Amino acid sequence: MIKVDNLSFSFPQKELFNNISFTLEEAQHCAFIGTSGSGKSTLIDILMDPERYLFDGKLEMDPDCTIGYVSQFSELDNTKETTVFEYIGEPFIKLQNEIQSICTEMETSTDIEPLLEKYQFALDALDAIGGDDFESNIHKQLNVANLMKRRDSKVADLSGGEFKLIQVMKEMLNRPDILIMDEPDVFLDFENLNALKKLIHSYKGILLVVTHNRYLLNHCFNKIIHLENREIQEFDGRYIEYNFSLLQTKMELQELAVAEQEEMERNDTIINNLRVIATYNSDASRGRALKARVRFQERLEARRIKAPFVEIKQPNISFGVDNEMEDAIVVSVHHYSVGFDELLLDNVNFEIKSTDKVAIIGANGTGKTTLLRDIFKNNHASIEINADVKVAYLSQLQGEMLKDANTILEEFIDAGFKTYDEIGLYLFNYGFEGETLSQKIESLSGGEKNLLQLAKVSASKANVLLLDEPTSHLDTYTQLALEKAIEKFKGAILMVSHDFYSVVNGMDYVLIIDDKTIRKMTLPKFRQMIYDSHFDKDYLETEQKKKSVEMKIELALKNTDFELAKGLVEELEELIKWL
Repeated sequence: MIKVDNLSFSFPQKELFNNISFTLEEAQHCAFIGTSGSGKSTLIDILMDPERYLFDGKLEMDPDCTIGYVSQFSELDNTKETTVFEYIGEPFIKLQNEIQSICTEMETSTDIEPLLEKYQFALDALDAIGGDDFESNIHKQLNVANLMKRRDSKVADLSGGEFKLIQVMKEMLNRPDILIMDEPDVFLDFENLNALKKLIHSYKGILLVVTHNRYLLNHCFNKIIHLENREIQEFDGRYIEYNFSLLQTKMELQELAVAEQEEMERNDTIINNLRVIATYNSDASRGRALKARVRFQERLEARRIKAPFVEIKQPNISFGVDNEMEDAIVVSVHHYSVGFDELLLDNVNFEIKSTDKVAIIGANGTGKTTLLRDIFKNNHASIEINADVKVAYLSQLQGEMLKDANTILEEFIDAGFKTYDEIGLYLFNYGFEGETLSQKIESLSGGEKNLLQLAKVSASKANVLLLDEPTSHLDTYTQLALEKAIEKFKGAILMVSHDFYSVVNGMDYVLIIDDKTIRKMTLPKFRQMIYDSHFDKDYLETEQKKKSVEMKIELALKNTDFELAKGLVEELEELIKWL
């Protein structure tokens, strides 16, 4: 359906793609992955409107091919009085009204020929999107997403997650040849994320989905396209199999690298010996032997294995603390209530200690962000912050903490850095360097903006971190780096998150929003609750075994024990087959 052949494209300050090639074919559900800022959204723009871009290479597409699109930044129009059914069914209803209007006109017209032509054209358009069954199709989609109860609700009354799901439904029901979705999972709670998974599985057409969500990646796709370091890698299979393939490649490359290093060290010894001999023996044959050995060493250096998809540089996220506190209460919430048109939270009570790492879990629209923002502002009578606490806040509304008109450099001068050199040295750890420091915030990807927020939080040296959806838009490598930083942090964290993996890998316990109040739940109980609801009975145990084997393989590779690693890889392969 789509074939990209040796495509190259650059912005003035950045080369994005260099001779990339891939295909999208019938029935493929493809995950499009890559680090933040690697050019995924730009490549999507090129696929959707190639005439806007000057690129080298070929883009082959059926001229009749239709493309549907769900943006990562779609906003809810609160002025709309449209119901959910009317919103999803808009293209069907519009065509039905057009057909009815043509029929009415035909009753009185003397020139019926052009009207018959318009009538047939409208009928064909309606048939192309399944018009005869459009009402039952909408009901099927609403039932898949467990949103049938919202059928007659106003669009303006939906939560952000619910609105995202009905956008997905609307595009799917239009039946485009290819449906492209750019991070449709951002900010979805776990129930809505599971609904999105079901919608993806129910879709029969070609899907290209930009996502960093590990739950969707592990359960929804049969093809992976990976964009990294200006190159593309295609993999026909599931994400879990792709990661296994990368691990095998990493092991092979590391074994080759160790052998090459040993060869180079032997060659170095020979070169050094020849140089020593050359100092007291000027025989021409000795000089030629030395030059030959040096050239051989240069060739060894030149052919060192390069693997852009195996060893991807993670940002070095680190949350330092100026003022470590001993076992003390840092945040107290007592009898907290909040609401707007209706009560969201009522009589909420909890306390956070100085080293607690806690996730607030709840459905979209239940008041989590409002609570976190009230704690940050510290102007609510029901909230008390310890006097020795310094708080840093990461907002899911990126414009709240970053000024779009600022350059990256200006943003960090505003944050208290003294010189541009100091900023450059600091942000190098986060993957920002060179000319990128002069880019305006508004030109960055969603992932890059969130990474900058994390850099600002880290620079604050605060001992209490309030993180609202910190993994949103972050690529999987940065998510893992964030998990490591959270694990090492010596202060307290209160985090709103719908990312299951970040919660279970980094938190001590969770605060569950239930019936407008909050109750504490241990991490094992939360993990079991999620697995009982959404996975097979033995999935949790098998996934834990998989993680254990992966850690053993990592240790074996660190110790260059390749025989042990190969045996463990066979064990890992069996677990992956089961999963």
